[in-house]
Parts: sequence; C-alpha cells; structure tokens
Amino acid sequence: MTALDDLSPIPFHEASEIARARILSRLADTELYVALTAEPSHDRAEMEIFDLSGTTSALACDTEDRLAGFFGRAVAYAAMPGRVLAAMLAQEGHALLVNPGQPSEMFLDGGALDWLGQALANTPDEGGTLRPSWMTAPTPEAVSLFIEPLSQRLSDMAGLASRAALVAAVWPDGRRGHLLLIHGCTEDRRPALAKAFAELFAFLPPIEGGVDVGFSEVELPQGALLLEVPEPPAPEPAPKRDPLCRHVCAKDRRAACFPEHR
Repeated sequence: MTALDDLSPIPFHEASEIARARILSRLADTELYVALTAEPSHDRAEMEIFDLSGTTSALACDTEDRLAGFFGRAVAYAAMPGRVLAAMLAQEGHALLVNPGQPSEMFLDGGALDWLGQALANTPDEGGTLRPSWMTAPTPEAVSLFIEPLSQRLSDMAGLASRAALVAAVWPDGRRGHLLLIHGCTEDRRPALAKAFAELFAFLPPIEGGVDVGFSEVELPQGALLLEVPEPPAPEPAPKRDPLCRHVCAKDRRAACFPEHR
C-alpha cells in the first residue's frame, strides 16, 4: 500500500469531492514513474501515449514495480513529481492514467489536469508578518475540515518547523477569517512553506473569510488548534568495524568485527 492507496478506500471516481481533492493534492507531491517509448537519450525522452476510448493518455505509477507489473516486463520510464507530469500533459492536451489495477487507480482527463494546475498555481497572501486585531479558537467547521489534511501536510515537514496553530482571527480592516501560524521556521524557508499551505487550502472546500498563513510569534488564544511537527528521523549509525579488519561483516554491520575476521 502506498500513500495514494491509503487515501483511496473507495475508487477515486466514486469518492466525495473533498476526498478526490485530497488525493490530487497528494498526487502532486508524489514521485511518479511514467512509461517511455525508449530509454532516455541525453536530455530527451518520449512518453508512451495510449489511445483510451478516443483520448490520448500517458500512463504512470507511484512505484517502479507497479509500472513493470502492468506491462509484464521491464519498461523504460522517467521519474518526476506528479505536479510536473500533470503540467506537461495538460500543455500537450493529453490525459493521465495513474496506478491501473491498484486501489488508487484514477483517470485524469484534460479538465482534471487543468484544474490541478490551477490549484497548484495558487499563491499565498502576504501574511508573514500580519497581526490580527483579535484572535480566538477556530470554528468547529474549520477544525473538522482542516485537522486531518493539516496533520498530513505537517508530517511531510519534519525539521522545517516546530508546530502550527490554527485560530480564528479578525483583521484591522474588519475582515473575519482564520489564520494558520507556523512556529520554528527559519526565514529562508517561509516562502516555500507558505506556498505549500496555500496549495493545501486550494484543494479544500472554501471557508468563510479564507485562511491566511503567518509566521508571527504571538500569544495564542485559549482553544487554538495546536499541531506538532514530527522530529526528523535520526540518521542511521555508521557501520563500526575493527580498523585492522579488511572484511565486511555482512551478518551485522553494526558490530565491531566478528572473531573469525581477526
């Protein structure tokens, strides 16, 4: 099971609008393996294009094994993020078939790829230093709508921030909405994180007043929705060996050296 499969307990085209949007959001950040007509030559590659009921379509999977399994043989491929592949195909007027025969199988026609491109082109408001006039707990509607997708997006940001907080806010001009405050993020990473969350909200149903993204260190109101960013995984320990031993200890690379190698 892959991340796309986990989001697809029912077929993509039978899922709700919200569920489909979440799947497409994940697809944009997933590395896809698209079938080619031949091995790439230098910096040139040609995608395999199929005629599916009168629609020209490329075929891609989220693992190399799935792509080879579909064809029943080794196949030439190029690996790229879903957002890049979708933009290329939309420009050429092709559709995209993803993970045929798998739980996350989906067929995205030209209209779906155009919609995906528009959502990914969404840019954040200039909210990095905004200070609302008043903040309180987020609405139950916002919590219900955002808690799961926000938690999933934050799980991809280990080491980039420490936590996030969702609050309801009133701005100096009287506008009411919500604000997502990101804590523990260095200034050079803020534009990328703001863009990532702007994309996320573009895939979700709109909420009255919208959601701004900010990085101000302000005192949070009681009832703010707090979400922790996971710690980055610890690096794998380097193999330890006896410097006098020239053999690789295959049975246990963490061991200093087996006696028989001395």
